[in-house]
Amino acid sequence: MPVPKRKMSRANTRARRSQWKAQVPALVKTVENGRTVYSLPHRAKVVEDSVGTPLFFEYKGRMVADA
Repeated sequence: MPVPKRKMSRANTRARRSQWKAQVPALVKTVENGRTVYSLPHRAKVVEDSVGTPLFFEYKGRMVADA
């Protein structure tokens, strides 16, 4: 396994690490029952009744699991 020949300086180490940035999640805006809902794409969403009790998970208009 290769091993570095020289110690990497603190400045170079921090400069390399500074390039790793968190990505902002892409949210999808949908309107359900007059409410605007933001959700992650390609995820099952929770369908709730008017009180807010979770009923089931829905994906692409189909029920995929119970809540």
